[in-house]
Amino acid sequence: MSFLPAVPVGGYAGWAVLKRTVTAQQAAYDKQPRIQRDEAYFRANISKVKSADDLVKDRRLLGIALGAFGLEADIDNKFFIRKVLEDGTLKPEALAMRLADKRYREFSVAIGLGDFGTSRIRMSDFADTIIRQWKQRQFEGAVGQVDDSLRLAMNAEREIAKIASSSMSEDARWFTLMGQRPLRQVLETAFGLPKSFGTLDLDQQKQVLKQRAKTAFGDEGVAQFARSDRMQALIKQYLLRNQAANNLGANPGGAALTLVSQMAASMRRS
Repeated sequence: MSFLPAVPVGGYAGWAVLKRTVTAQQAAYDKQPRIQRDEAYFRANISKVKSADDLVKDRRLLGIALGAFGLEADIDNKFFIRKVLEDGTLKPEALAMRLADKRYREFSVAIGLGDFGTSRIRMSDFADTIIRQWKQRQFEGAVGQVDDSLRLAMNAEREIAKIASSSMSEDARWFTLMGQRPLRQVLETAFGLPKSFGTLDLDQQKQVLKQRAKTAFGDEGVAQFARSDRMQALIKQYLLRNQAANNLGANPGGAALTLVSQMAASMRRS
């Protein structure tokens, strides 16, 4: 039987439970035979990879490498992934540098098959780093089978904080967030934006996001989310709004009362 995370309730209450138990649950997840077999295979075989072609030909290795960056959906796009790896990231015209989703750049840098004579695969901590990231994202996927909003919240907690702490300009940070669909979904829900928001010009979208961030938190910058309290406030707003929207679909008459009750309880705890 596959591992099923213990999240007895949904929404923000479920997030609180998950935060208290995530270390123990991740450890239990990592002990599954499937996870241990895949880890052992990766450690035993990744050193044999000498080129991008070697990696894309081994579906099992490629799945773990892509999964470490949340890119496992691209596993069948072999030509595309080979190009991302072979181009590297040192030249502006490299494919990974031209893509809006910066996870491809991170993936290409981490594997290092296109930038230098010796790939990062040769580094002593390479397998440990990839396996750790892969396990974390695999666990998040398991959480998503119980409550997908919690999976998105876990991803946002890690990825938005990473972008917030980066050396990019504020505009570049916003565009980077906008380029990752899971992060966009969290932001658009947290800020109460309509489905039509994505049809706006990108600069207009950026300005709206900045305005909504300032209205909600008193600061229009992404950098504020490097602070744990601001990051948790954003996740709370996302989960409460997401739950309210789901309740509205299931029970229009009770949705408003549910949201008011949750917000009131949240204010009493603050």
